[in-house]
Amino acid sequence: MQPLAWDDFRLVRAIADHRSLGGAADALGVNNSTVFRRLNALEKQLGVRVFERARTGYMLTSAGEEMVALAVRMAESIVEFERRVAGQDVRPSGELRVTTTDTIFSHLVAPMFCAFRRKYPEITLDFVIDNRALNLSRRDADVAIRAAIDPPQTLVGRRVATIAWHAYLSTGLAHELKLPLDDAVALTRPPMRWVGLGDPLAMTAGARWMAANVHPDCIGVKVNMVSVLATAIESGLGIGVLPSFIGECIKGLIRIPALRPTSSTGLWVLTHPDLKKAARVRAFLEFFGTELARKRKIIEGEDG
Repeated sequence: MQPLAWDDFRLVRAIADHRSLGGAADALGVNNSTVFRRLNALEKQLGVRVFERARTGYMLTSAGEEMVALAVRMAESIVEFERRVAGQDVRPSGELRVTTTDTIFSHLVAPMFCAFRRKYPEITLDFVIDNRALNLSRRDADVAIRAAIDPPQTLVGRRVATIAWHAYLSTGLAHELKLPLDDAVALTRPPMRWVGLGDPLAMTAGARWMAANVHPDCIGVKVNMVSVLATAIESGLGIGVLPSFIGECIKGLIRIPALRPTSSTGLWVLTHPDLKKAARVRAFLEFFGTELARKRKIIEGEDG
């Protein structure tokens, strides 16, 4: 029997993932007839069916399940090899995939990247701006600037600060309400207006504090992005909580000292252990570890 090729395993996994020839064809960048022909040739070569054809789609046989399991292990081994090879770089050059959130990028680190590019012009930055925690083990990104209480044990890096949250309101709303900003009880009870946090922000330090301290009837608006939250507070929709590195940089917002959410969320600069010795990754970790540490006071709410 002719030896199987890696493309045979990719083909079977793609059909299994999509349960159709059309979906597999799109994923592999070929046409339907090519997938159909290759599958028939593979099954003829093996002498067994890899898929059962059903009304609901292509269903794996036991032989097909074994192929998919092996395909997954092979793909993981390839990614692991790529990480190890990438970790052997000796010069700070080449492409570096960086993931962080939109708010950390916009309100904290964007100017730092300008300085980083000037210092390391041979490193090409590929930003992956995403509020989800991407998988660095799969090389969805090479490095991350991430907010987390504890990062995954599979990653290494440095905690540069603890992200503080504060309560803010606009100057216009402060004049409208005419309430003393040191009355914590009055500020967290009706008829006070608050901007709440919906998913995926519901588990942040600010959202947890609001759930424990702000009367539910105060919350007439909910948002699901920190950037939108900042705009909502600035426009006077209500009081809200923000990371201090955002709130302190928006003119027209007033910090409310009487309302102080506690936070144990750290700001981390992270990578995968296989990549930490790569010159471009090492340059990134050292540069941003130092630059973010210089911003520790505003990140931890000591300024303002």
